[in-house]
Amino acid sequence: MKFNLTPDFTVENFTAPYIIAEIGSNHNGDMDLARKIIDAAVATGAHAVKFQSWTPESLIATEEYEANTVYTDDPKKHWGSLREMVEEYYLREDQHKELKEYCDTKGVDFCSTPFSEGETDLLNDLEVPFFKVASMDINNLRLLKYLAQFDKPIILSTGMATLGEIEQAIQTLEDAGNQRIMLLHCISVYPPKMENVNLRNITMLQQTFGYPVGFSDHTIGSAIPLASVALGACLIEKHFTIDKDLPGWDHMISANPEEMTDICSESKNIAAAMGSYRRTISDEEEQKMPKMRRSIITARNLKKGDIIEEKDLTFKRPGTGIAPDEEKFVVGRSLKNDLVKDSVIRWDDLV
Repeated sequence: MKFNLTPDFTVENFTAPYIIAEIGSNHNGDMDLARKIIDAAVATGAHAVKFQSWTPESLIATEEYEANTVYTDDPKKHWGSLREMVEEYYLREDQHKELKEYCDTKGVDFCSTPFSEGETDLLNDLEVPFFKVASMDINNLRLLKYLAQFDKPIILSTGMATLGEIEQAIQTLEDAGNQRIMLLHCISVYPPKMENVNLRNITMLQQTFGYPVGFSDHTIGSAIPLASVALGACLIEKHFTIDKDLPGWDHMISANPEEMTDICSESKNIAAAMGSYRRTISDEEEQKMPKMRRSIITARNLKKGDIIEEKDLTFKRPGTGIAPDEEKFVVGRSLKNDLVKDSVIRWDDLV
């Protein structure tokens, strides 16, 4: 199955992937920093930058705030209380508009993950090309139904979800009239252990549900998202920053500009290199055959009328004469003319 994710980009398994630089909250509430990260993402070749649309009220309940009043584990990743961080890092409505307008001037798609109906309305008003559903909301059926009504493609992350929950989410969207669905294989650990990444789930999701499948990556570096392209991932979502040492939740596990550039450029090469399941020989390879392959060569001086034996023959370049696998049609034949040692034997040399 394939469909237009944006007016200019069609998603289909085993094609060059759409690349989302997930800025998320890496702007740290600073619009100058947000613009710098957008500029860096554009320079890498990413198709889109993505943010997260939530407020202190739409994301977290009072009980959770009260349970996280002080962080002591990692002062770079966490500071103050959870409520203070959320208040600092959430995007206000006017900031959404500011960032959308900036992305438009830079020629990169602006998108975001809504965490409530109100934020969905805001993003719809900003004419985002698609909605991205966070893994945490795969069982938030009310939100899925609301998203489906806008007739936009929906990208559904599957972190923490069972097959039954993925099926339920798809069915909810389909029943609401939306079948432009993409699934993202995702492991909701930051970063996950390599043995838990399970990239083969990409193949499983393709075969089980029949929709395009991408990969939302939380590993360190560029190797694993690039590996996903070989399994047919047609979208890569990767957290992105200009400095992994900045304070905040996700900078440490984010790709830097060098890594994102690798993902953007090499994913195209991998998709192109996957080619066809059908065995073919390219025109370029055929042109190499005369130089690269071997021919049947005389191993000693031979006289006109000699009956050729195996010991009279060897195999060397160039491949312009009789091929080695046709030796059986040469042995036992007599020569029409003298041949010196190390000569290429041709069919018109034989009686």
